[in-house]
Amino acid sequence: MSDDISDRVKLHEMKLLSDNHFILRRADFDYRRRDGEWQAQQRESYDLGDAACVLPVDRARDKVLLVRQFRWPVFEWGCRELLVEAIAGKLDGDDPRTCATREAMEEAGVAISSLRLVTHCFVSPGAVKERVSMFLADYDSTAPRAKGGGQEQEGEDIEVLEMSLDDALAMIPAGAIMDAKTVLLLQAAKLAG
Repeated sequence: MSDDISDRVKLHEMKLLSDNHFILRRADFDYRRRDGEWQAQQRESYDLGDAACVLPVDRARDKVLLVRQFRWPVFEWGCRELLVEAIAGKLDGDDPRTCATREAMEEAGVAISSLRLVTHCFVSPGAVKERVSMFLADYDSTAPRAKGGGQEQEGEDIEVLEMSLDDALAMIPAGAIMDAKTVLLLQAAKLAG
C-alpha cells in the first residue's frame, strides 16, 4: 500500500492572499475521496516556515528551562497571560539542530549539547504549513549564561524560567502551560527519565 496521495489531488489555482509577516495562500483543488468521487475544495494555508523547538534539561540537578513571552494570537483569543513555552524559532535557512542551538542562546542565553530528536510534527495541520522539529537537549544549570531575552528588533521580550521537571509538568493541568509543543516536550522528558 502506497502512502503517496498525489494522484488524489488536482491543484487548479494557488493564490497569494497576503505576504505581510507570514504567507497566506488559497488553494482551489479537487480531491478524490475514499469512495472514488472527486470533490472540489478550497482551503487557505498560513505558511510560517519550518521551525525547531528545544527543551533544555539538566538531569543531574532536576531542572528544565522554559521561556515566557507575549503572543498576539493567544491574547486575541482572550488569554491575558504571557505564554509559557519551550524555546523555539524559525529555521531561517539553518538545519533544525543549528536553529535549536541558536534559539537556546538567543532566548535563554544557554549553551546546549546532546540534542536528541523527539519528533517532527505539524502542530495545526488544518491551517498552518509549518513542520516543527522537536528536541530534548542537555544543559548545565550552574554554568554562566549569556543575556538571552530574544531579539528586541523582532519584538521579542523573553523571560527565562528554570524549574524542576515535575513543577513544569504540574503547570499543564493547572492551565499555566497551554502550548502544545511544550506539553509534548515536557512529557517526552518525563518518559526519557
